[in-house]
Amino acid sequence: MQQLTLSFEAPQVPDLSIAVAPDLLSYDVILVSTSAGKDSLAMLDLVAERCTELGILDRLVAVHADLGRVEWQGTRELAERQASKYGIRFEVISRPQGDLLTQVEERGMWPSSSARYCTSDHKRGQIQKVITKLSRELGRPSRILNVIGLRAQESDARAAKVPFEHNARASSSKRHVDNWLPILSWTVDQVWDRIRSRGLEYHYAYDLGMERLSCVFCVLAPAAQLQMAAKHNPELLEQYLEVERKIGHDFQNGRSLAETTSLHQIQEAA
Repeated sequence: MQQLTLSFEAPQVPDLSIAVAPDLLSYDVILVSTSAGKDSLAMLDLVAERCTELGILDRLVAVHADLGRVEWQGTRELAERQASKYGIRFEVISRPQGDLLTQVEERGMWPSSSARYCTSDHKRGQIQKVITKLSRELGRPSRILNVIGLRAQESDARAAKVPFEHNARASSSKRHVDNWLPILSWTVDQVWDRIRSRGLEYHYAYDLGMERLSCVFCVLAPAAQLQMAAKHNPELLEQYLEVERKIGHDFQNGRSLAETTSLHQIQEAA
């Protein structure tokens, strides 16, 4: 008797790192968050190109969460110039109760990798207000696409994100909001290739050797990056150290105790 051999193909697991593109034509507003950093710059250029091809560039809006003194000088102005290149509307917003250092002094504790209130309170929470504002301006039920320049290569947490999903928190009976991460699968080399090939203006901090344009002193930044930031921002570092003295709680970077470096160590090294 002939032996019958059965073969089974393993089920295909969807690759969630692929930035699935939603139907841009179905949205009334396409809101791109821009920090003026490399990732949001490459993302803005990509989305503006697609909107231009579809004839809906007028639906594109750029929003910048202004972090004030804690971010690199000229960041807000650069974000506005980057948006003006495409002739699109530019919105800027900041936490009305004060900047991050003011909040740290009020709370008596610095943000950490497990308690990133800096991001929720100064970025996501403020941009939510812009989403509400744009929805109200339309004066009717609307669909808004919230576009964010996160990349999976940056961290395990970001690698676990999906490229497209419904944003229930930002949605209401009058607006439907979705989140889209168009460059989630991009590498840092792809980002810089896009920027250089298109001749896009980027922040001078990258030429100094910084890898990211976020808060000058970020609790997630490695020690070498903090030392570089301290070298070029000594006055701001003194303000951070003054807050440390007032609240009695040390700024510490790193995701674990083994990676932690204090600001005093950073100052000495810089």
